[in-house]
Amino acid sequence: QVQLVESGGGLVQAGGSLRLSCAASGRTFSTYAMGWFRQAPGKEREFVATITWSGSSTLYADSVKGRFTISRDNAKNTVYLQMISLKPEDTGVYYCAARRPVGGHKVGNEDYDYWGQGTQVTVSS
Repeated sequence: QVQLVESGGGLVQAGGSLRLSCAASGRTFSTYAMGWFRQAPGKEREFVATITWSGSSTLYADSVKGRFTISRDNAKNTVYLQMISLKPEDTGVYYCAARRPVGGHKVGNEDYDYWGQGTQVTVSS
């Protein structure tokens, strides 16, 4: 069982930066692949980024590639999402998710086993 708590969201102007954090409970955090997803108002939750259990490999949605960076610190049971050059279309609730590391990178909501409660990110134009 893994419990996830996101933090770091807020209101930022377009072009600004934010760093989201996701703190995980449980001694098995380092064995899970982690992902970030987001949900804009009126839209389905979509994949943003994922990182392997070791941190050696990452994958990004095309819409955030080059602007967002996912990383993890297994000693701190924490995964991060550094976001720069934010755009109004990045607005939404951002969720952290964990999954058992079966197979390669996964981008579907259904592929993840545990979810946080989400943190709101609002980018004003």
